[in-house]
Amino acid sequence: MTEAVTPPPSPFDAPPLPPEPASDAGTSPADIRDGAAVALVVGVAGVLLGLLWAWLAPRVQYVSNGEAVFLKNTESEARIGADGTFFLLALGLGVLSAVGVFLWRRRGGVALVIGLAVGACFASLVGWRLGLWLGPDADLVTAAGKAGKGVAFDAPLQLLAQGTLLVWPMAAVAVHLGLTALWSPRDPSPSTEWYGTYPPPHVHAEPSEKA
Repeated sequence: MTEAVTPPPSPFDAPPLPPEPASDAGTSPADIRDGAAVALVVGVAGVLLGLLWAWLAPRVQYVSNGEAVFLKNTESEARIGADGTFFLLALGLGVLSAVGVFLWRRRGGVALVIGLAVGACFASLVGWRLGLWLGPDADLVTAAGKAGKGVAFDAPLQLLAQGTLLVWPMAAVAVHLGLTALWSPRDPSPSTEWYGTYPPPHVHAEPSEKA
């Protein structure tokens, strides 16, 4: 039997290209842990939204005549003001949470963005429900009975525009992506140079002088 013989490399062959760097685009377990931590911390921050909304939102006042409950001031914009207060608070907290996550992990990543979005959605829900709970009594009949006939009392908080619940996650994700695109560390570009020289130096070697 004859064995296959591999010919020796020719000096005129091009040198091999450098090996390509390993890709690290995948999501590691550390990235998943970071995303879960972001979701947890941002979600808990919804308590702050609820406290601030219950404190800063303008109050709508009702008055009872002993038989029915009426708005004290029919031209009051306090009902819209409650939505506006929630909007501004959620917007500010969304920006703050995005900046905080970026300063904590500048490299960014899909897991961080998902964690930020999930945590912000949960925080909006927590802030909304907590604000309603901390606000005036939702039972108008009981509140009117406690206040008495002809005495104004505060109406419960209401969020008429339910879309404002998305303000925090949308602002947080948009600001975080913008910060990551502008100031996140860049991966070094792969080198396009070959190892070695082509052709080898001995191919064009100068002729030796004759003795």
